[in-house]
Amino acid sequence: MTEGDGRKHFLLCSTCQRSVNATERGCVEDHPESGPSTRVTLVRCDLCGTALLLAQEDHGDGWDEMVRVWPDGARHLSTEVPKPLQDEHNEARRCFDAKAYTATAVMVGRTLEGMCAQHGVHDKVLMKSLEKMRDKGLIDQRLFDWATELRSLRNAGAHFTGGQETRQDAADALALSERMLDYMYVLTMKFDARKVLE
Repeated sequence: MTEGDGRKHFLLCSTCQRSVNATERGCVEDHPESGPSTRVTLVRCDLCGTALLLAQEDHGDGWDEMVRVWPDGARHLSTEVPKPLQDEHNEARRCFDAKAYTATAVMVGRTLEGMCAQHGVHDKVLMKSLEKMRDKGLIDQRLFDWATELRSLRNAGAHFTGGQETRQDAADALALSERMLDYMYVLTMKFDARKVLE
């Protein structure tokens, strides 16, 4: 672990619930033989003194953006999730952290549209694409039902509705996005690989 050099980071503090400067206190890097390099950085909020843990990954093209992982941080998506979908989901997370809840829903919609497109399903209406994914057996009924219940996803086509998404709507949409990506790129791939070995 390296000692913090006093470098400043601008981020959302989980205690202050506002964007603040935080001072770096220490950093640990890991460079495994396979998989991405990781860097974990401990910082302290300059405003309230809260300790925050930030993480980054390097997939060969430099360190990605820092993500708060503690306290109440966003979980890193698996490296099995394609990078373009990780980027879309991470942008949705940044919108959520900035309290832009309608933008969060739109970015979740884009993430799920990208997931469908990567599996050959291209429909102009997200819910129709998810319905086709279900009918093809690519997602299960529970995930489809969850998506159907989310008003924010039904309106995620960036259409003007005159209303704003709530924080809970946006949080639910983010949670669904994570579960969908896990299901498609982690659980399904592991299950398929195990079937090949049997």
